[in-house]
Amino acid sequence: MGVRHVNPEGLHRSPAFSQAVVVEQPAKTIYIGGQNGVGRDGKVVGPTVGEQARQVFRNLRTILESEGASLANVVHWRIAVLDGHTFDEGVAAFQEVWNRADAPPAITVHVVAGLNPGCLVEVDAVAVV
Repeated sequence: MGVRHVNPEGLHRSPAFSQAVVVEQPAKTIYIGGQNGVGRDGKVVGPTVGEQARQVFRNLRTILESEGASLANVVHWRIAVLDGHTFDEGVAAFQEVWNRADAPPAITVHVVAGLNPGCLVEVDAVAVV
């Protein structure tokens, strides 16, 4: 697979994210729509960002595995957090599921005015297999 993580000199280098990710060859690309912290029954799993983020990553893992991929194949996360909440618990949830040996994806975080009722966080992703 032709995926290259780009962290050029002169920019901040973080172990948590890459500045860019380049896909250099034709590959299967999976675009995952926004996942909220809802279980199989469609109900929000808990009242905290941490609880919801853990469910979001379980949902993402389920989708990826259904396509023969894993979290390591994610090249970009886009995270939305409801205004008035910090994403610290979400970062902790991400660190629980991300293998630090894998190159980190590009990540964008937005603070938003609203999400689905009861939801505090939403994550969409792009994966390359």
